Amino acid sequence: MAEQFASLSATHVAFIQAQQLFFVGTAGTDGYVNVSPKGMDTLRVVDSGRIAWLNLTGSGNETAAHLLDVNRMTLMFCSFERQPLIMRVYGRARTVHPRDDDWPQLLALFPPIPGARQVFVLDVELVLTSCGYGVPYYEFRGERQTMVKWTEKRGVDGIQSYWRERNARSINGRDTGIVRPSGQPPQIDGLEGRD
Repeated sequence: MAEQFASLSATHVAFIQAQQLFFVGTAGTDGYVNVSPKGMDTLRVVDSGRIAWLNLTGSGNETAAHLLDVNRMTLMFCSFERQPLIMRVYGRARTVHPRDDDWPQLLALFPPIPGARQVFVLDVELVLTSCGYGVPYYEFRGERQTMVKWTEKRGVDGIQSYWRERNARSINGRDTGIVRPSGQPPQIDGLEGRD
């Protein structure tokens, strides 16, 4: 039976922290709905009402485009081991770019990962848990290193070019905000480590 909560409890947080994978759902006012799987060490529960997750460079940038249009987001976690449980966290989200004032503080929540593109901050409005009886068992065997190697090979200049060429527009042609309004190249200071 599904249960609803206004915020994250300690039990919810422990469940989230035990998962190796989560899913992000967003949509604009029209066009395609986007659902993306996310992994690596890229999610933090800031407190009972806020979650932050680090978005890495990828082939698309749909989440950022959608949030410029409609700032709603759903995160889904499901157990593939032990306890059968699905948890959805609904709320309003905002995008933080490397050029934004709160980027250093948010980036410090995560380990250094090359190619960090944005941090999304979700303000929790509803937590819904339900059974995961139909979810199959899967065994976690480890993180892929492909993305890190790809990003390191491109270097900072290559990633900036990739953002301008491949990440500035969504598949529906929406602006993603990755390029500064002035048209200047995106700033990605701090992506290769910490001072």
